[in-house]
Amino acid sequence: MISIREKLEQRELNNLSEYATKSKFSAGRKKAVAECSMRTCFQRDRDRILHSKAFRRLKHKTQVFLSPFDDHFRTRLTHTLEVSQIGRTIARALDLNEDLVEAISLGHDLGHTPFGHCGEGVLDSLVKGGFHHNIQSVRVVEVLEDLNLCRETIDGILTHTWGYNPKTPEAQVVQLADKVAYINHDIEDSIRAGIIVERDLPKDCIEYFSSVQSRRLNKMIEEIIKNSIEKPVVSMSEEGWYYTTKLREWMFENVYIDSPAKQEEDKARRVIKDLFYYYCDMLKPICEESKIERVVTDYISGMTDRFAVERFKDHFVPTGLKLSAREDYLFKLAKIMG
Repeated sequence: MISIREKLEQRELNNLSEYATKSKFSAGRKKAVAECSMRTCFQRDRDRILHSKAFRRLKHKTQVFLSPFDDHFRTRLTHTLEVSQIGRTIARALDLNEDLVEAISLGHDLGHTPFGHCGEGVLDSLVKGGFHHNIQSVRVVEVLEDLNLCRETIDGILTHTWGYNPKTPEAQVVQLADKVAYINHDIEDSIRAGIIVERDLPKDCIEYFSSVQSRRLNKMIEEIIKNSIEKPVVSMSEEGWYYTTKLREWMFENVYIDSPAKQEEDKARRVIKDLFYYYCDMLKPICEESKIERVVTDYISGMTDRFAVERFKDHFVPTGLKLSAREDYLFKLAKIMG
């Protein structure tokens, strides 16, 4: 009698597009493991990511607005869930492997720093060779949490940012879904924050996509699906991509770079920078010098916004007499690396 997993694998072979990545023919994992009787390999990847500590920490990491008081602003976790939803919608319409898309989506930002791209920029300036959250996300799943994911999932996590060429159509879906998600939800959050109003957006973009959030999002997804049906490459239509890119550039000019949304970033940069140097000095007596920077980078990039702020307070803000702050995980990382 065949297992549930084998039934699911056969269903993929029968129903998915010829271009879809079939779990039965996955390139596998670095460390061989016995197959699950119920889940395909990509479903197992999804579950391993979902149950990871790094995934849980995304709920307290910045998307655009630092540590927002209003609970309706996006965090890195809600962004991840929206990417997953958009990606699965596209994959289902194109008969691609929805499980692989979901696994990549849920894992794509696991290596993101506290304070969003602001925090990433600080670490990039401090670390030899630079810091990139997609590369750190791969390090999280391969080293820090050792999730032993399939090679296709890891490739998708690595290549979700521009400048990379995904090896599977499912990874191409996530690369596009990430952009569609953040452009739309960052517009909505910026309107909620009073930084912009809908009529501020480029007029031709509003005319093409609509001024209604849900219609704009639906139009972008539709432009990807219609342009990619029965094709080996997933992409948005040329016209749709023109207006999407124009909206993204407008957001950089009016929200991402210099706006009230960024007023607290100088403080956030100081938190990351001061902690980085403090921890490097702390590890000198106990860790091999060549590994200190790597240990500290792993530790700080894994922090949530509020944990980073609390550590900063513990080490740099005077208080009454109390027990010294414990950095157990920092020392654990140093022991692993040393």
